[in-house]
Amino acid sequence: MRIGEVARRAGVSVRALRYYEEQDLLRAERSSGGQRRYPDSAVGRVQLIQQLYAAGLPSRSVREVLRSVYAGTVEPGLLDRLESERARITTRITELLAARDRLDGVIATTRNPPPACARGRARGGPAPSAAHG
Repeated sequence: MRIGEVARRAGVSVRALRYYEEQDLLRAERSSGGQRRYPDSAVGRVQLIQQLYAAGLPSRSVREVLRSVYAGTVEPGLLDRLESERARITTRITELLAARDRLDGVIATTRNPPPACARGRARGGPAPSAAHG
């Protein structure tokens, strides 16, 4: 299968496929004219690569996961690194949820300011900043 067809079927750019080759995540054979030729399995592999990147894994970890998936064995330490990455993502999610909750509070206060804040603006005073609300 040619590079354009793999890209179309997998929903990625040709540039992404070239990058995956540079990162040793995907291999293609070359025709006598130098064109890349991929096996039919390349589409599924590219989709897996996309999922692993979307999960926030760096190329090194993606490479290790791919080796494990296709070899049917798990490299030493891989599960520990994946669990560590999952914990990092969970921490980041918790931080983002807290930030969203704070922003919701600011939005609610801005929409319906307490009476003291509304009186200050009515007298021509400056609007209170979000940091003080």
